[in-house]
Amino acid sequence: MGEEDVVLLDVRTPGEVSQGKIPGAVEMDFRDPDFRQRIESLDKDRTYLVYCAVGGRSSQTCEMMSEAGFARLYNLEGGYTAWKGR
Repeated sequence: MGEEDVVLLDVRTPGEVSQGKIPGAVEMDFRDPDFRQRIESLDKDRTYLVYCAVGGRSSQTCEMMSEAGFARLYNLEGGYTAWKGR
């Protein structure tokens, strides 16, 4: 699997993202009314590393994506808070 097959998905709000994000992450606001449709339109053949602030929304996102047929999903434990504190 090449690096181009991996998507880092940030599901925090724009306000949270404005405080910083992991470089290269694709932003999709979990609270956006079109969130589910946007998620379902993603390429199901890619691998997704999903994160939010501490893990709640990213966990729900992984569940939603799994139900939609995505196979390679990883919830980044501790979210952005853990990444920033490393």
